[in-house]
Amino acid sequence: MSAGIKMHLPNLTLAQQQVEQYHRDGYLILDSLISSEVCDALKNRMSELIDGFDAESVRSIFTTNEQTRHTDQYFMDSAETISFFFEEEAFDESGNLKQSLSASINKVGHALHVKDDAFRQFSLATVWGNMLRQLGMAEPRAVQSMYIFKQPNIGGEVVCHQDSTFLYTRPMSVIGLWFAIEEATLENGCLWGVPQGHNVGLLKRFERVSPESIETKMVTLKEHQWHQYELVALPVSKGSLVILNGEFPHLSYANRSGKSRHAYALHAIDQACEYPKENWLQSNVNNGFQLFHL
Repeated sequence: MSAGIKMHLPNLTLAQQQVEQYHRDGYLILDSLISSEVCDALKNRMSELIDGFDAESVRSIFTTNEQTRHTDQYFMDSAETISFFFEEEAFDESGNLKQSLSASINKVGHALHVKDDAFRQFSLATVWGNMLRQLGMAEPRAVQSMYIFKQPNIGGEVVCHQDSTFLYTRPMSVIGLWFAIEEATLENGCLWGVPQGHNVGLLKRFERVSPESIETKMVTLKEHQWHQYELVALPVSKGSLVILNGEFPHLSYANRSGKSRHAYALHAIDQACEYPKENWLQSNVNNGFQLFHL
């Protein structure tokens, strides 16, 4: 870590029951898996990155509503950079921040696992590659990373979605690793999901109009409506890991509490699968997607 902190990560072997539960329900929670010290080290490193960000250089706002209308070159370039995206409610009518910069960022992505030493050390650790192989991946690769703040009072809603919509492979292979850097509660915007909802299949694909274009579109593959009563809350303690099947439908509500909900999300695919050139995220960093340490 930047402050000389050594990354102590757990030794982990999933029980067969846990593997079966993941495939049955579409998700698996490993409670308090990461130490508080590692969580705090990642949080502190992110604070350093924000301190070095020139807020006047870009004003990109992240929203999951009408995604195609908010796609620009900055967003596309974030596949290979450490990019900063603001909360929708961060600015007043004059375009000025309503609170401090550190309380205004929605997320930072999408190449932390490549571009920052601390996040790379954590993200590409042997333990995660081995775990992904246990869950069925032949050649796991890290493709996308995001630090998500869920800011107090203005933390935006993330509508119900499936991660494979944005990181499509043939056949399906996406797995999301969602680490709770802070406690995630009903009050500050924990995840909600639809158990076994992944069995419905993928509903949409978010893709480029053409491989080289920054223009994007949302393609409907299947008509289906998730119902409120199907959702189950997934509150977790600090240091917990939520493993998400790429077709598992999940969301988080807006955070109107006075407490943030920091999380770090890492998405992996199986390199044995086809990764279409129409996917929005294309990376040439270090010759492609990242191998987990062996």
